[in-house]
Amino acid sequence: MRATYISRMPVSSKTIPAIPARVRLEIRLAAIRRNFLRIARAVKPAQVMAVLKADAYGLGMLPVATLLAEAGADRFGVAEASEAVALKKRFPRLPVQILSGLLEHEVGPCVRHGIICPVSDEAMARVLSREAVARRKTVTIHIKVDTGMGRLGIPHAEAFDAIRRIAALPGLRLEGICSHFASANLPRNGQSREQIRRFRGLLEELKATGLEFPLVHMANSDGINNFPEAWFNLVRTGINLYGVFDLQGNRAYHLVPSLTLSTTLMQRRLLPAGSTIGYGGTHTLFRETWVGTIPVGYADGVPLAASNSGRVLIRGQECPVIGRVSMDYITVDLTACPNARVGDKVILVGKSGGKEFTIEDWARIKQTHPYDIICSLGKRVERVYVGGQ
Repeated sequence: MRATYISRMPVSSKTIPAIPARVRLEIRLAAIRRNFLRIARAVKPAQVMAVLKADAYGLGMLPVATLLAEAGADRFGVAEASEAVALKKRFPRLPVQILSGLLEHEVGPCVRHGIICPVSDEAMARVLSREAVARRKTVTIHIKVDTGMGRLGIPHAEAFDAIRRIAALPGLRLEGICSHFASANLPRNGQSREQIRRFRGLLEELKATGLEFPLVHMANSDGINNFPEAWFNLVRTGINLYGVFDLQGNRAYHLVPSLTLSTTLMQRRLLPAGSTIGYGGTHTLFRETWVGTIPVGYADGVPLAASNSGRVLIRGQECPVIGRVSMDYITVDLTACPNARVGDKVILVGKSGGKEFTIEDWARIKQTHPYDIICSLGKRVERVYVGGQ
């Protein structure tokens, strides 16, 4: 019988040198800090909640949180319990809260770690109350009211009576009340103004009975830009931290782009007229052309919609994507950059030679919103943090 041997030799970074990733996302921390401070000044005296859900939209929750904590963020908001507990362990003195909804199996860990919990219905309020009483703790909650989003929250028509019943439950501290816009990216949207009217009406009804909340919040990044009347005394900012705006809304303050996505020109070839490029042969060269192959694809977050329509920057020149975007590669026409050489830096998002491509540009190509572009950046893209001051 042949023996099988498994090496137990420890592997260190000295044993196997680190191999640089093909695609690099440079995250400029100083720009994020600057954006945060500008937002904080704009909404003052309202507090600012930094929203770091989905690993800070895939940019790295803990590095970004560390920077924002030092910059003066009042609290952090996330989407689920695992994120909340990780943040609370790292920043025990800062309020950390889960936005929108809570699952029953998340209740125990949240109560143990002092996470601020969302209440989207009376059933969850009762679960939290029972857990608080059992652990002899007080759970801080924010009640979510559905004023028109139709996703989570106590329906606004039922909220007055439901909130009064929740207020009577033991073990709960009602710190906040909130709602969520459905169309905050549209400055003239009538639905958004109706949501604000409903929310204000509820607040007034509750106040008349002596029930007021220390914190009231409704405005996300789009709400901050488009509906200042919805700032109340707490705002939630996420994507604006990175200098990125929605495509349709106002840009109420000047923010600095903080992201550069880059890779390297892998190959440069002179192909004859009539050559077809990529899967499906969707592009045909009508003349002899220098074609560059770049090691980045939809696995890294390049939209498939960039096929035959996107552009990259090489040596400050715009080079159009030709052919279909594949999982690991794109091909570009190098006519505008005849001096391009293998090993040259390729900018997908960022500046080169006075020109700039942004996250918003990729969103337009994909006909989506910038959140989708940032969250789609693949795991093999190396996140590099630059400059914290």
